[in-house]
Amino acid sequence: MDDPYTFGQIAAANSLSDIYAMGGDPSISMNLICFPTCLPMDVMAKIMQGGADKVKEAGAIIAGGHTIEDSEPKYGLCVTGFMHPDKVMQNSNCKEGDLLVLTKPLGIGVLTTANKAQLLDQKTYDQMVEAMATLNKYGKEVMMEVGANACTDVTGFGLVGHASEMAKGSGLTIELWSKEVPIIEAAIDFAKMGIIPSGAYSNMAFVKADVSFAEDVPQHMQDLLVDPITSGGLLISLPEEKAHELVKKLEGVTICNKIIGRVTAKQDKAIVVL
Repeated sequence: MDDPYTFGQIAAANSLSDIYAMGGDPSISMNLICFPTCLPMDVMAKIMQGGADKVKEAGAIIAGGHTIEDSEPKYGLCVTGFMHPDKVMQNSNCKEGDLLVLTKPLGIGVLTTANKAQLLDQKTYDQMVEAMATLNKYGKEVMMEVGANACTDVTGFGLVGHASEMAKGSGLTIELWSKEVPIIEAAIDFAKMGIIPSGAYSNMAFVKADVSFAEDVPQHMQDLLVDPITSGGLLISLPEEKAHELVKKLEGVTICNKIIGRVTAKQDKAIVVL
């Protein structure tokens, strides 16, 4: 992101996400920022303002932080959150028969790569920024109201990587329905063109032994399913009847609210993409 305020918002939303994925509420955070001396201080101020506004939206506070001189700007938060010990949401408690709901679309890594080459139009750029800067707070609140078995946020390891952690941790297999997975439309075209971040190839190499793709799943879709995401959505595992209730209640609350797969008995692979 070239805009420092947007940079700060996205970094903060990403930092807060792990608390939401575990069903908690952020409470206290600390700024962590690396900053080069060649940039004006008002750039740092705008980055921190973007982060502060997201922390305020989350209902938390910033209680100080640490600043380090570095050649490249880096910003994030160290976040402490709270949840009832009986209601901690784990990523390893999927149950056979559960359906999986996703609350943000895929394609962020592809789009940020395209953005570096100045290939995005304004509409696509705005969609990308909205997805990354939106807090998972709202999806978490509805998830906890409905009741779920397991949850994770989809970030750097891509959808398949994070789903694989859920499947292996639960001792089960997750089927992902590729045609149901929401993707920011422009990312599909860029993926077909081969505009893929290097992290996607690293992710594929990491999960290769744990995933099988049906023959009719095209290469660009395989790439998007391992696309590394910044500040992605929640992947929620819950019983079928609750999954449909969750999707209905998430309408107008989260960017997307699609059922994208099912938890099955353990198969040869942790992830089966259909």
